[in-house]
Amino acid sequence: MTHQNQLTIRKLTQKDQENWQILINNSQFSSFMQTWTWADFKELEGYKTFRYGLFLNNYLVGGCIYYLYPHTNKANLLISPGGPILPENYPEEGINLLLKTAEKIAQTMGGIAFRIEPNWHEKPDYLQGFVRSPADLLPNETLLIDLRPDNEQILAAMKPKGRYNIRLSQRYHVNIEFSNDSQSIPLFYDLFWETAQRQNFFAEPYGFFINLCQTLFTTNMIEIGLATWKGEIIAAILVIYCGNVATYLYGGTSLLHREVMASYGLHWEAMQKAKIRGCQFYDFYGFTKEPNHAYTKFSQFKSRFGGTYRKTIGAHDYFFYDQLADTLISLFQTLIGNKNE
Repeated sequence: MTHQNQLTIRKLTQKDQENWQILINNSQFSSFMQTWTWADFKELEGYKTFRYGLFLNNYLVGGCIYYLYPHTNKANLLISPGGPILPENYPEEGINLLLKTAEKIAQTMGGIAFRIEPNWHEKPDYLQGFVRSPADLLPNETLLIDLRPDNEQILAAMKPKGRYNIRLSQRYHVNIEFSNDSQSIPLFYDLFWETAQRQNFFAEPYGFFINLCQTLFTTNMIEIGLATWKGEIIAAILVIYCGNVATYLYGGTSLLHREVMASYGLHWEAMQKAKIRGCQFYDFYGFTKEPNHAYTKFSQFKSRFGGTYRKTIGAHDYFFYDQLADTLISLFQTLIGNKNE
């Protein structure tokens, strides 16, 4: 029997949840968006999820969670943010099985394409049928802080201003607390919203964070960090844990008491927490080297912590042309119908 016949695909069930999480935790290219719990959260947000595993001799070796947000016009997109996870020895067979499955899902759900967004640094040859997407769901550039050295070495690798500001926040005795208590959600959101308004970027609604935190708190995957000085909450962050990576996902700061450098102390404490949990990297999630990018200001702040710049291949689309043609025909028929009315 050839290995091609041995690699199989099937829908994952609740019984597979633990093995799936082990696979995600141990995969070099995994993402929190491919975890079972994140998929549960996205279902609360109105997404359909399809969880499939690749098995080699009944042993789970790869797979992906597909997401689809159903639109009535049928031009739907099947996505796999942070995925797929492919078996090391048979990646090409793995992607082909996942692609065939994607096509079947797309046929039933009116999907026109399958978008993958893996954490890979180079585009492999077996992705020939995939084209670069016009938009990324995940930032394809980031800054990673290596948490494996001791604290003095991590501090020494930072830019002098980063190191100085961390020590300054400690001298001011900024109080920092992390929790996965629902009562911290509105405290975080107030600062997040204030920051979004001030800096003019899109802010997810409050309900998004209620769903996110209450789902991920249950598996201890997420924590909210709050920095307080003289009774005022002046900085807040939300950190998500997956495998050996802690990711800074959202944050907010107040214009009050900027001199105490609360954000520096908060991120430094987040790194300590991540280290204690066994994480090897702190991912700043979203970074740019460009001078006129929406992330430029954030990136200048993040770069003061040192770290290694990392760029992934970004999102790639595989179009199902039969499905695309059907969608276009139906769209034209609707337009013609509207004109004749």
